[in-house]
Amino acid sequence: MKSRSGIFKRFKGFRVQGFKNRGSRIENGGWRRNAIFYLRSSILALLISLSFDLSSASAQEPFYKGKTIRIVVGLSAGGGYDRAARLISRYMGKYIPGNPDMIVQNMPGAGAVIATNYVFGVAKPDGLTLLMPHNNVYLNQLAGHPEAKFDLLKFQWIGAAEKDDMMVFMRSDAPYKSIGDVVRAKEPPKCGSTGAGSSDYVMSRILEETIGAKINNVVGYPGSSEIALAVERGEVICMGLTVSTFFTRQPFLSWQKKGFVRFLAQSGRNRDPRVTDAPTVYELMKEYKTAPTSRRVAEAMLAGGEWARSMLVSPGTPPDRIKILRDAHDKTMKDPELIAEAKKGRVDIKSTTGEELQGMAKEAMEQPPEVIEQIKKLFVQ
Repeated sequence: MKSRSGIFKRFKGFRVQGFKNRGSRIENGGWRRNAIFYLRSSILALLISLSFDLSSASAQEPFYKGKTIRIVVGLSAGGGYDRAARLISRYMGKYIPGNPDMIVQNMPGAGAVIATNYVFGVAKPDGLTLLMPHNNVYLNQLAGHPEAKFDLLKFQWIGAAEKDDMMVFMRSDAPYKSIGDVVRAKEPPKCGSTGAGSSDYVMSRILEETIGAKINNVVGYPGSSEIALAVERGEVICMGLTVSTFFTRQPFLSWQKKGFVRFLAQSGRNRDPRVTDAPTVYELMKEYKTAPTSRRVAEAMLAGGEWARSMLVSPGTPPDRIKILRDAHDKTMKDPELIAEAKKGRVDIKSTTGEELQGMAKEAMEQPPEVIEQIKKLFVQ
């Protein structure tokens, strides 16, 4: 931007040149009109230059500066997803240009379908609203539930903090001592559930499809904390969770210590070292000689274990902001302080990038017609 002294210096040069051209004779009013015209032109140039400088400064200002990012969690406060969101929110902002504040909003209901619908169809696609749903929420879309108003493949995936297997467990004083007892039972046990995408619901449907174990799901609980209370009160006798959630928080740690529950089955290919007495779904499918189509159905329903504690943004979010968020999430997962805090809470960070998740989600959603048809039958509520 030109200084005032520079402008008047140039104006002075014009005046001297006018005297040279005219000699000692000044035509009446000529020099004055030329001087006024030049002064006006110089002021206009100064204003244009100032405007350009201000616009450039504004363009260089980080989008996220002075803003707040909201993480919408599809389950109730206090659960594993809520705790993961709050942990990430304490560190991720410092890796985003502009250092925005980050807050967590719980929007429980229907196994995270309500929150997923909201971020997909209501929230502005500006990169200021992030979604952390239950990792099995995709099954609502595969099953064709009318409540699912979203298309998972149109979301942009930012990253996932964990890979996590599911398990089903039951009160120790219940009459079912093993998953085999459930298979043989005339009356199915009652298990609490948040909805069709929850761990207990998915595991129960997998066990029904692969080995014929029937479980009566009592749906509608906001989250695992409320289901745990129902188990303690005897309203239901079993529930499902991801393995990491069970071994990181109360009351489950106390339950294990007191022998209040027993583990029935788990979803991983190998037994988790903390759940050695419960068979895996893959062991059970081999034992019960599960048919190939039913095995394929089970594998499709287990895909969500690869993207536990995932984070997504709305369709239409600008590409540059998607990149900013993905880079920030990747750096956050490597933050020494976050890793230390996670270990203190018995959480093992096993992150996946947004680019990887985008491809995995596509693979999970592209199932043959016979598999989709069977999932629809299993997920009738």
